Amino acid sequence: MRTAFIRTLTESAASDPRVTLLVGDLGFGVVTDFARRFPGQFFNAGVAEQNMTGVAAGMALAGKIVFTYSIANFPTLRCLEQIRNDVCYHHANVVIVAVGGGFSYGAVGATHHATEDLAILRSLPEMTVIAPGDPSETAAATRAAAAGMGPVYLRLGRAGEPAVHRGPISLSVGKALMVRQGNDLTLVSTGGMLQTAVQTAEALGARGLSVRVLSMHTLKPLDTEAIYSAAKETRRVVTLEEHSILGGLGGAVAEVLCEAGIPNVRFLRLGLPSRFNKVVGGQEYLRKIYHLDVGSITARLTEFCRADASAPLRKAA
Repeated sequence: MRTAFIRTLTESAASDPRVTLLVGDLGFGVVTDFARRFPGQFFNAGVAEQNMTGVAAGMALAGKIVFTYSIANFPTLRCLEQIRNDVCYHHANVVIVAVGGGFSYGAVGATHHATEDLAILRSLPEMTVIAPGDPSETAAATRAAAAGMGPVYLRLGRAGEPAVHRGPISLSVGKALMVRQGNDLTLVSTGGMLQTAVQTAEALGARGLSVRVLSMHTLKPLDTEAIYSAAKETRRVVTLEEHSILGGLGGAVAEVLCEAGIPNVRFLRLGLPSRFNKVVGGQEYLRKIYHLDVGSITARLTEFCRADASAPLRKAA
C-alpha cells in the first residue's frame, strides 16, 4: 500500500503543483524520489507532528492540497487537537496519511499499534475516513484525496500487502466494493484485512456457505445502502477489522443496523479487544494471537452459522 500511495501521489504532484507532502522526519526510503522531483512541494517538519499539522492547515488555507505522512499514531493521536481545531474546523484540504494501520509495526509495541485510530478520527466533524484494502484501492483513494475534498484520514498498511483485486476497479469514496458475491453471509472488511476476508469466504465456501465480501474502504461516509442490502439479502452480517471492536467498522455498522430495524438479522463484530497488546511479535503472529487469521475466523463463523438451522452447512472434508 505504501508504494502504491507514493507512486500515485507523485503522479498527482506532477500534474498539480498544489499537491504538497509534509513528513515528520521519516520515510525517506519511500519519499526520496518525490522530494528530489518536487523540492518545492516537499517539506520535512522534523519530529514535531503538532507543528506539521498546523503548517499543513495553514498551507491548505493558502490554496495547497497537503498530505502529512508518518507512522501509525504519530500524525493522528499525537496531534489530535491540531487536527480537530486547525484542519477539521476550517474544512482544510489536509490528508493525514498514517502508514502502519493495526499491527503493521507489530514488534515495535503498543506505541506504534494503530488500533483505536478509526474510532477517534471517525468521530471528528468534516473528516472523511478511508482505509484501503489493497494497493489498487490505495491508488484510487490517493487520487481522490489529491483532488481536494477537505479533511481526509488515509490509513495504510506498511508494505508488501497483496493485490486482492485482479482487475481494474472503480472506487468511489463512500461506496463499498463488492469483492465476492454471496447469499448466506456478508463479511464486511476494512483496511488490510481484505485478503483475509476473501480467503475466509473461500474456506467457508468449501463448507457449503455462500459468502459475500464487501470492501468497506470508506468508514466515513459509510455506505449504508450496501449494509442494508447485505442485511436484507443474506441475513447475517459480520465485520472484520484490525482495530478495536469499539467504534471502528464494527461500531459503525452496528449503528446502521440498529437504527434500520431490519428484522431477523444476525450481526457479529470481529476485531481486537479494548486493551493494549503486550505480546511481542510480527503482524501475522499477533493476528493469530487475537484470532484474526483465516483459520480462527473460519472456525468462528462456522459456529456462528451453525447456530442458525437454516444455514446450508456441510461437514468440512
